[in-house]
Amino acid sequence: MKAVQFSQYGPPSVVHVADVAEPHAGPGEIRISVRASGFSTGETSIRSGARKEMLPVTFPFRTGYDAAGVVNEVGEGVDGIEIGAPVFGMTAAHLRGANAEYAVLVHWAPKPDAWSWAEAGGAAGAVESATRVLDQLIGETILVHGAAGGVGTVAVQLAVARGATVIGTASPRNHDFLRSLGAEPTTYGPGLVDRVSGVDAVFDCAGGALPDLIEIAGDPARVVTITDATAAQHGVHFSHSAAIPGADPLAVHGLAAAVKLAEQGKLRIPVAATFPLSEAAAAHELSESRHGRGKIVYVN
Repeated sequence: MKAVQFSQYGPPSVVHVADVAEPHAGPGEIRISVRASGFSTGETSIRSGARKEMLPVTFPFRTGYDAAGVVNEVGEGVDGIEIGAPVFGMTAAHLRGANAEYAVLVHWAPKPDAWSWAEAGGAAGAVESATRVLDQLIGETILVHGAAGGVGTVAVQLAVARGATVIGTASPRNHDFLRSLGAEPTTYGPGLVDRVSGVDAVFDCAGGALPDLIEIAGDPARVVTITDATAAQHGVHFSHSAAIPGADPLAVHGLAAAVKLAEQGKLRIPVAATFPLSEAAAAHELSESRHGRGKIVYVN
């Protein structure tokens, strides 16, 4: 089958499609014929080598953590799912490999009818990440830094659904978009501390602004980041689900909750762009440009 991978650290051009052996569902797993799969933003820093001390990898590195498709294998011990069922979900964190023609899922939920395949393909990772961090944040008013990105757009909607008042940072061109998701927008960058007040907690999806975010929250314990590797220097928790020591437990309960919200029209998965697997390098380039609004998705 065709799958996206890279075999060395480097620029987007090292990412390519390769012919690899088909995976098969083991006990407690299902395999899907992938219709769409999410681009994992964190994989750009893995690919570049920026995180090789924190997240060492074995080459070739197969990319992709979330996918949607049709079930075509059911592993031993799995009940309540049939061949042909449309689902979305996640691969094992240490294996990845969702950006492919077939993928083995270890966590999944029924695909909501309200979502297109592209939306469903990019949903699981963002939903899990947003749920994992929001479960750690306490307060009535939450600042989402980087609110127009793949995780940020989902975090805004989940926080609103929980009854929080949400402030989101984004470039001015995305302010109306954030309002449509239920957030009060503000511009990131210099002067952020002066523009934002009354915040109980901060969800950092963008990085690069921890001193300001701590000042806004009033305490580093009220800030959680999923992207800033300098977190420990500031006393901030860096939440990740990678298969290494220090990882937070996966918030897989968020998948079922997302289905309910989607069916109620309260959760959509904004898609920044779609690419075929063969244009994986272009997907990495778009991600690094930070010009996307929502999730980048591969479609098969």
